[in-house]
This record gives sequence, structure tokens and C-alpha cells, in this order.
Amino acid sequence: MSSSESPDAATAAALPVPPAGPGAPDAAAEAVRRVTLPGITLTVRAPKRRPDGTPVGAAGRDREPALCLHGLGGSSRNWTALMPLLADRLDPEAIDLPGFGESPPPADGNYSVSAQARTVIRYLDAAARGPVHLLGNSMGGAIATRVAAARPDLVRTLTLVSPALPELPPQRTAVPTALLAVPGVARLFSRLTRDWTPEQRTREVLTLCYGDAARITPEGFASAAEEYARRLELPYFWEVMERSARAVVGSYTLGGQHGMWRQAERVLAPTLLVYGGRDRLVSFRMARRAAAAFRGSRLLTLPEAGHVAMMEYPETVARAVRELADAAAAAERGTARAGHRTTGRS
Repeated sequence: MSSSESPDAATAAALPVPPAGPGAPDAAAEAVRRVTLPGITLTVRAPKRRPDGTPVGAAGRDREPALCLHGLGGSSRNWTALMPLLADRLDPEAIDLPGFGESPPPADGNYSVSAQARTVIRYLDAAARGPVHLLGNSMGGAIATRVAAARPDLVRTLTLVSPALPELPPQRTAVPTALLAVPGVARLFSRLTRDWTPEQRTREVLTLCYGDAARITPEGFASAAEEYARRLELPYFWEVMERSARAVVGSYTLGGQHGMWRQAERVLAPTLLVYGGRDRLVSFRMARRAAAAFRGSRLLTLPEAGHVAMMEYPETVARAVRELADAAAAAERGTARAGHRTTGRS
């Protein structure tokens, strides 16, 4: 669908997000804006500077668009370490999915993986940047898989970091998170931990998600704790967590063409799969099944990484993403040359 055909294109509006408040982004390092579409408002984050401090230039022929999708309980900030490392080759941005980060809940209250995928598709259609290099972590990986399967015209390459694809039974360390899907459990957990400080909560989350929590800098921990404290004050925080967890678990039970593994088999885009050997939420053993499901995929295994490899080992993940993008570009050029020779002979 072209931008002129998209019903959302005329209603997309970019609004600046005030940088004030706990856990606010560094205005010199990131650009943050809000995009409003019918029924949803999305916060979009993009790097303004590369790791060496040089400004990120304007999008152009040599900077193909990329979009990053976070996981359950995450936000666009989960990609802050990775995006600047891609910025000289790609034009990356990350969104807060509805109900997460700084994006308000969707008007229809639908947090299913399919609904989130439709949100991403609407955003891509409205943005009219052409096919993107799509990256997703955990729940965002499941969403990205649905987008790539449903709209191959929107996805140039696909990178999945510990994607939340069906794993039954889940590994033991993932069971407490899965229990958030049970009605009332999230609220019960909220009451049982009401005396926990934001620092305690943050430590538990980072220990669960990182392969080695000692890699987190004091500054990074303080920023994460401030962001956690801000989000706990949102009246819809626990409801969003419960409904989203239920949606992920529900996607595990879908059968037929709607099943997530069948969706993976439909993906045409060159795919990079990233799995951590110390992942407590997505089992490392799923890497082999994923590599078999996504045709012609590349597999990057990081034995020391946990669930968020793009945050723990951003340089390694960035290198693999760049190699995937370069290979895809070379293949596109080869196809174009072959088509030109065929046209010339005719």
C-alpha cells in the first residue's frame, strides 16, 4: 500500500515529547516525538548522535530505514544502546507500543499480538519510508514475525532477539512471567510487593533479563530505576502487563495458518536470529527450531547473553545486523542487474 492509499497517512502527526521528568532522554543524544493515528498514539525514539559524538545525518539512499520493537514490559529505550551503532548504515527508530513506555493505551484496549502487529503496519504505512529493516525483541519479535508474514512488502530484513515464539512447556524460570497472564495475578503481585522500592523492582527485572547483571553500569541502573518508578505511577501499568502477557501466552495456542510457527515459515525476508545462552525467559534450545522455521536464516548465539542481547552486547548484535543489511542490499543489486540483462536481451 502506498502512502497515498493509506487511510492513516493524512492523520499522522508528529509532536515533540517534553524531555522533562524521571528517566528523561538525553536531548543531545536522541530525538523523541509522538505520532498520532486513529485510536493510538505512539512515542518514537531515534538517535541524534553516533557513539563517537558526531551527528546523525539525514535519511538518504545510503541509510535505509529500520524499526525496532521492544518486548513485554519494555520500551523504545531498550534499543538506545544499539541504534547509534547502526546509524551510519541505517536510519533506525524505535517505538513504544501502545500502553508501554510513553505511549498511552490503545483506544480499543486490544493488546493481542495481532493487534500490535496491525499497529506497526499502520505506522509503517503512514510513515511511508518504504520497506524497513525490522527488529524485535521477545514479544516484539513475535509481533515482528506477524508483520513480516502479513506484509512482506514492508520488511527488507528481519532481526529477532529472543523472540517469544511458542515454547510448550516453557522453561521453569519463565513460569512466573507467564503467570502474569492469569487474571488477578498481576494485581496480586502488585499488592505483595507494594513495599518494594523501585530499585528492588529494577534489580529483579534486570537479573531476570540479563545474562550477567554485573554488566549494568551504575548510571544505567539509576536510569532504569527512575523509569520504573515513573511507569509504576501510571494507572494502567498492571492492566497492560496482565493483558499483554495473556496475549503472548494466547498466541502460543493458536493453530493452523495463524499459529506463530506457521507464520515464521511464511516470512520471506532475510532473517537474523539472536539467542542468549543464559536467557531465563526464552530457552536457548529454541534457537534450532527457529533456524529451521525461518527459511535461509542466520543464527547468532551468544553464550553469555540473557534475554536482551541488544542491550548486553550491542556491538556484536549491531555487527550482525549490518552484515545482514549488506547481504540483502547485495542480493537486491544482483537481482536488479539480472533483470536488466534479461530486459536487454528481450
